[in-house]
Amino acid sequence: MKLVTYSHGQKEQLGLWIGDSIHPLAEAAAKKGIADFPVTMMGLLEAGEAMMDRAREVENAISDGSLDSNGLPVNEVSLLAPVPRPASCRDAYAFRQHVAAARRNRGVDMIPEFDEYPVFYFTNHNAIQGPGDIYCMPDHFQRLDFELEWAAVIGRKGLNVKAEKADSYIAGYTIMNDMSARLMQMEEMKLNLGPAKGKDFTTVIGPSLVTPDELEPYLTSAKEEHTGRAYKLSMTCKVNGKQVSEGNAADMDWTFAEIIERCAYGTPVLPGDVIGSGTVGTGCFLELNGTGKLKDPNYKPQWLQENDVVEMEITGLGLLRNTIRRHPDDFSLLALKKKKAVA
Repeated sequence: MKLVTYSHGQKEQLGLWIGDSIHPLAEAAAKKGIADFPVTMMGLLEAGEAMMDRAREVENAISDGSLDSNGLPVNEVSLLAPVPRPASCRDAYAFRQHVAAARRNRGVDMIPEFDEYPVFYFTNHNAIQGPGDIYCMPDHFQRLDFELEWAAVIGRKGLNVKAEKADSYIAGYTIMNDMSARLMQMEEMKLNLGPAKGKDFTTVIGPSLVTPDELEPYLTSAKEEHTGRAYKLSMTCKVNGKQVSEGNAADMDWTFAEIIERCAYGTPVLPGDVIGSGTVGTGCFLELNGTGKLKDPNYKPQWLQENDVVEMEITGLGLLRNTIRRHPDDFSLLALKKKKAVA
């Protein structure tokens, strides 16, 4: 299934994406005689696998024509983040190629701990967005960057989940753009506490939540000595129609199963938790600029600008499109930095 959260007539709804149409899921379920069907994505995730099975019944009935649903053309609705208010949002660091290139470009050796265990950080789950406009403050435009990723969404509660069983906790997958304000990020990372204002202004997911069965044709083997499902999915990013990034989900070194195992150690993962893969190799301007500079000292760095259109596409997951806008407020946090007193 392809599940969406959308608005139509100023009403936020849970929907099924079938072909070129969006179908109101709760309304269609009621027509099929399924009472008390959840009206939000979080409600559906929290209701568990049994309710997901009922949603599949509805999808099948619409697809075979036995259920008349009030479907709307995709271009007549506004697609929101599929999980608009997730329980939490973590982002991992699963692609070795990206980590190695970024460290090489900074003139430092590859960190050996990368191959020992997967890591992640928490980002702002209240700043999740979907397709459409992204409003950025002046400081964000100081080296504004995209990050091409995908994400798993948890479908049931689990504690101390082992990697061998962790894939069964995944309700679905979606495209993720972990937007970054690089100047703010670089400054605060010097204090060794992790990214904060460089990351917390938005994380974009969408356009839909795709259930694992949809991706079965793309299953492949995890990397040697790794556990869990892996998928061969092409990942690309275009800025203003020009492709700037290309990778593949199969290049993940750490699987989502292994990442979930670490996330769930000593603390529960919950329905609606969003867990990002980390950036695919070549999947951001920071990496591309560093590599370009190494090859050519005269290379001109590129960063996202106002009105840029960012399009991320992943096999089986669709296309996530956003336009970068400038927030009308001209307040600058960088301008408030304190200066050291001169003796």
